[in-house]
Amino acid sequence: TKCESGCVCADGLYENLDGRCVPAEECPCEYGGLAYGRGEQIHTECEICTCTKGKWKCVQKTRCSSTCNLYGEGHITTFDGQRFVFDGNCEYILAMDGCSVNRPISSFKIVTENVICGKSGVTCSRSISIYLGNLTIILRDETFAISGENPGIRYKVKKNALHLMFDIIIPGKYNMTLIWNKHMNFFIKISRETQETICGLCGNYNGNMKDDFETRSKYVASNELEFVNSWKENPLCGDVYFVVDPCSKNPYRKAWAEKTCSIINSHVFSACHNKVNRMPYYEACVRDSCGCDIGGDCQCMCDAIAVYAMACLEKGICIDWRTPEFCREF
Repeated sequence: TKCESGCVCADGLYENLDGRCVPAEECPCEYGGLAYGRGEQIHTECEICTCTKGKWKCVQKTRCSSTCNLYGEGHITTFDGQRFVFDGNCEYILAMDGCSVNRPISSFKIVTENVICGKSGVTCSRSISIYLGNLTIILRDETFAISGENPGIRYKVKKNALHLMFDIIIPGKYNMTLIWNKHMNFFIKISRETQETICGLCGNYNGNMKDDFETRSKYVASNELEFVNSWKENPLCGDVYFVVDPCSKNPYRKAWAEKTCSIINSHVFSACHNKVNRMPYYEACVRDSCGCDIGGDCQCMCDAIAVYAMACLEKGICIDWRTPEFCREF
């Protein structure tokens, strides 16, 4: 209805992010706040996406992997994306195969052992045991030990400043990458070549998060604590009846926890905010930072932030968030 001053692109041309007019073929694509040029690709766990005329064209990968996260004081995200928290001083089965009644033969089993790490009674995952037939890998005290052998399994160990990584191949069944930050965070990434069922605290990996609380007895539990108790490795351990709220028990720590964890909500991670929902990670960070009350509090906080950073990386967004003053690499 009225004139507006300014410039427009000629017919058939479009303004790009630099303010230049370009043909449609040269239009960039946006992902996580970053611009990608024509023909550039991004890789996610299940897709390869190519920038074409300003839009992403995505192709499903033939092999799609899924990741289960165990981090901090008992936070778990299952293979199918279900989240829950538990506090239990026992050994629990994270993941194993051979869960069907017809084929109860297991080729792998991964067990986490929890120990008390705070006055409020919260637990931290401190020890991971990986059983591959006669081959056993134990992760404990920031290092690992391997005993026995299994000629039918191929594995490789990689180390960097922050992580221990294990690439494990069970031929014809699974490709697994296990990542441990030598403290409380553990990631199980599985790509499978079989319809073999998987079970444990990481869920049944069938693409449906609604039935992830399937117990060892093959029924879906009414709540997560009933589910967790069913996956105890040692039946003599006591059951978990409630989940501790560390910030209620340590209210003097809450303000510090909220302040330090707020980096997740800040501009530092802004490129990731529209790709990965940050609130569950922020809440987990505050909870863990309140709970680590007998030393290692900064380690708990840094570990919790690192989980969000890794979730961003899975979506192709690399955040450089560590500094010499904040969660520096040792």
